[in-house]
Amino acid sequence: MKKKLTKAETLSVASMLFGLFFGAGNLIFPAYMGQASGHSLLPALAGFLITGVGLPLLAVVSIGITHSSGVLQLSDRAGRRYGYFFTCALYLTIGPFFAIPRCFTVPFESGIVPMLPEGTSPRAALLIFSAVFFAVMLWFSLRPGKILVWVGKFLNPVFLVIFFWIMGAVLLHPAGDIAGIEPAAGYAASPLAQGILEGYNTMDALAGLAFGIVVIDVIKSLGVKNPGDIAACTVRSGVLACLLMAVIYAVTTVAGAQSRAFLPLADNGGAALSGIVRHYFPGIGSCLFALMILFACIKTAIGLITSCSEAFVQMFPSVLDYRKWAVLFSVVSFAIANVGLTGIIQLSLPVLMLLYPLAMTLVLVALTERWLHLDSLSCRIITGVTLVCAFGDFIAALPEGLRAFCHLDAVQALYTKILPLYSVGLGWMLPAAVAFAAARILQGIRKGRAVPGAGQEAGALRDSEQEVHIFSE
Repeated sequence: MKKKLTKAETLSVASMLFGLFFGAGNLIFPAYMGQASGHSLLPALAGFLITGVGLPLLAVVSIGITHSSGVLQLSDRAGRRYGYFFTCALYLTIGPFFAIPRCFTVPFESGIVPMLPEGTSPRAALLIFSAVFFAVMLWFSLRPGKILVWVGKFLNPVFLVIFFWIMGAVLLHPAGDIAGIEPAAGYAASPLAQGILEGYNTMDALAGLAFGIVVIDVIKSLGVKNPGDIAACTVRSGVLACLLMAVIYAVTTVAGAQSRAFLPLADNGGAALSGIVRHYFPGIGSCLFALMILFACIKTAIGLITSCSEAFVQMFPSVLDYRKWAVLFSVVSFAIANVGLTGIIQLSLPVLMLLYPLAMTLVLVALTERWLHLDSLSCRIITGVTLVCAFGDFIAALPEGLRAFCHLDAVQALYTKILPLYSVGLGWMLPAAVAFAAARILQGIRKGRAVPGAGQEAGALRDSEQEVHIFSE
């Protein structure tokens, strides 16, 4: 039996995983962060790498080392119903509700709109573009067995060539001194925390849990069958993919910061990155940027449709088959994409503020399973505390008008009073840590009480056996 992948196979799997991860938000959010953080770039980038690289890597590793078949098996440690709730919420968020529609709208608004002839209706153009994108994405997604070839060996290498061509020009000809750029918005007060929250927007910690099943299936198809060997191959591929992500994030953030010498602070990272490319490549910049962003998004969209469809087939095998799930998710993504990029980002942020803490605690429980052996009750305590606190971050991220309409201002004020770090969007962190420690202590106490009883019962059983033996003699 094959024990490990060859170096070429490992690189192909790592390239595929990187390609699945690296989509729309992975380009636009670090570019905006660079512009907004200014001379506070380093702490902001450190925060971004924690949630944008560290957590996705841990998510992939947690799937591998626990030998889980997917998110459902990993999350049902806190209960079967919760497992279904979390798995459905995760896949719908990184799938047809938010991430896939964003893959439609980012290349359109950032790359296509600047090239439209004057007088063209953006709404009609978005409809046409998204229809073509939808058709290409669905064609690839209906052939999941070829995902390693299409994403790992073709789409991703093309994207990387274009990206490093652009960023090579940016780094070789810096436009300005970052040290003189004043940070804007939240980056002035707490750049590290702001960077952590910016990393939420990539959705990669959630995607890391979702893509684990795709990576495992590909590794199995390459001949590695033993669960321990699959775990080792998954970890190696995940490390390589995330190292490449970290390099690209750092380069893109620096490019965004330097662009303040010739660009004002943009409304979003797509506009900032588009302006950077046009500055360094006058004439062909718009076309070059459109190609880069298009290749970045199409490969991620294919991976998301594939992983979502496979997951829902596993959860609901008697409802629809893979092809029907893929068509359904593609149609929903197409419809939501026509809402526009700004609307998608505004709606997705509160959901991410709720799901990210739950994903982080789930990964932590999985990674410590070998040493702590937390039981179901402990997992439920940790998850319950995290859910209650993360709901406060969900409320804070809601649009102000919607929060007022739902009469949630008083609830937000209560969270502000009782939760440390709530004002910077990390109100769940300390309570979750306390819950983790408390659950472990309570589990130890329960086991300590159970052992004497078990010992007494065992002793009584031995005594009775001796008595029987004596009488039989």
